[in-house]
Amino acid sequence: MSDNILARVTHTLATEQSLESLVRQLLEMLELVTNMESTYLTRIDTDAQIQHIVYARNSGDMTIPENAFVPWDESLCKRAMEENFFFCNDVDVHWADCERARELGIITFLSTPVHLADGSLYGTLCASSSQRTPFNLNGEQVLQLFASIIAHYIEKESLVTQLKAANAALLYHSYTDELTGLPNRRAVFEDLNTLFAHARKVDCRVTLAFIDLDYFKAINDLYGHHCGDQFLQQVGQRLFAFKHEDGLVGRLGGDEFLFAVLSTAVTAYPDFTAALHEQFSGDYPLTETTIHYPGASIGVVDIDPVTTDVENALRAADNAMYQDKKLRRKMQSPWHIG
Repeated sequence: MSDNILARVTHTLATEQSLESLVRQLLEMLELVTNMESTYLTRIDTDAQIQHIVYARNSGDMTIPENAFVPWDESLCKRAMEENFFFCNDVDVHWADCERARELGIITFLSTPVHLADGSLYGTLCASSSQRTPFNLNGEQVLQLFASIIAHYIEKESLVTQLKAANAALLYHSYTDELTGLPNRRAVFEDLNTLFAHARKVDCRVTLAFIDLDYFKAINDLYGHHCGDQFLQQVGQRLFAFKHEDGLVGRLGGDEFLFAVLSTAVTAYPDFTAALHEQFSGDYPLTETTIHYPGASIGVVDIDPVTTDVENALRAADNAMYQDKKLRRKMQSPWHIG
């Protein structure tokens, strides 16, 4: 390998880039070393028996079409692998019956498999020409080196993708209540701070509702925690359905939930508090039975985010909820389940 190519490869590997960018640079260098008209990377789907030309570089009259698909049984690469014959400069004679090679005008063909670390076949790295080109040991060595580089990069990209997906999943779970799918306490506090900051920016008040599910312990005690979980899930669904696009909902833990929205949004409700109460009352079909739930205790407060921070706003909503709970106990008859 010439010092110039070596320097280019070193520089290419030292820079952060996508697989496509890396491969395109390697294909260009491969063309220089092999003196071939076309260089290309393929991917092989053994299940579908298809070979996909992923990236290609064409500098002469012959064109290997990028993004083309070739039946694996008709591929030169498959024949080369089966015969362990990776260089041929008389394709028109040695593989005279290969229709694909004849259509593309391939006379000289050089390829090598791209194997991943687990031994699986990713695809092939190839160079071809419509002219008879003598065997080039340097070109073969570079081809194999580039195939190894590409395989390592594919594995690196795959690992990065897996790590990103795992991180996203962890982040999602760290901000999501596992039972209801609503934002959890941590997410609620962060989202509230964001909502309050936005409200200050647009000079708007915030309506906050602290929700405590009355009689939840009785449901658990009588029907078991699995029914209690179903009840909480349905409460979460009802609360989410009530949510305004500019607001937020979440489960603080246990039987406590929170609803918050810019105060301008609640003007759509003739009586916001009554509408929220109505959202939670009614029939809840559980595994063991269907219960008619009288509703939750809800503390609704209207907050000026300029003078009241999130912590004090929550305290005010919690106090309002306890006042509502006292009032409901005085006005309601004892609730019996079953």
